[in-house]
Amino acid sequence: MISLRLPPELERKLDSFAKSEGKSRTEIVKDSILEYIKNRGNNKTPFELGLDLFGKHYSENSDLAQNRKVYLHKAIGKKNEKRSTH
Repeated sequence: MISLRLPPELERKLDSFAKSEGKSRTEIVKDSILEYIKNRGNNKTPFELGLDLFGKHYSENSDLAQNRKVYLHKAIGKKNEKRSTH
């Protein structure tokens, strides 16, 4: 059991919100605590948060980050070859 003191203005807002939702104040507070825990208890790293985005555009070059200049030079060379044959 938890006792909770709220400032009068916040208590009025809680009452008004609970009435508009057709719920009790206790239900609103419980839902709020559960939502807070759900959002804060999920301590994922930035990498974990973006995991579904990484590798979305797959490259066959696994060393692209280390050898980007080599691959860029090759790509530009191929582009220039195409221009000179037209």
